[in-house]
Parts: sequence; C-alpha cells; structure tokens
Amino acid sequence: MELILVGVFIVASVLGYIIIKKVPSLLHTPLMSGMNALSGVTVLGALIAASAANDLLLLVVSFAAVALAMVNVAGGFSVTHKMLRMFNKKEAGDEK
Repeated sequence: MELILVGVFIVASVLGYIIIKKVPSLLHTPLMSGMNALSGVTVLGALIAASAANDLLLLVVSFAAVALAMVNVAGGFSVTHKMLRMFNKKEAGDEK
C-alpha cells in the first residue's frame, strides 16, 4: 500500500512540474485562484493517505501533509483576495 502511495506522489509531482513549466509567466497570476482550488484536492489526498496510515511515522507524515496543504490553500486564497482587491473600483468619497 505504501509503495502505491509513493508512486502516486512521484507521478503527481512530475506531472505538476511539467504542467506548471508549460504555463507562460503572464498567466501565473490569473491561474492562481484555479490552482488554489486544485490544492483542495491535495488536502483530500493527504486525508486519504492519513486514513490508510497504520504506522505512527506514516500518521505523523500524513498529518504534516494535511497541515501544509491547508496552509497552502489558506495562503493562496489570501493572496488571491488581496490581488482582487487591487482591481476594485474606488468610490468617489473613498480615498484609501
């Protein structure tokens, strides 16, 4: 079971690298919010790996994966929110 999970991790890492490398740099910012949604899939995968953990070490690593994936999701949405606020039109009386 662990060998399958390691294989899935390696394949996902290689495919992710290839996909991101082919995206032009001008599109990285607009695609960020879409990638934040895909990071949610990472959280689900980490939760599945945590449920399959039958060893203390695997449970600790799975918990770390869930925590880091959630930090990635929360940080990504925070950055996207700040980016979208830059494009809001300011009202006539608002001079912030």
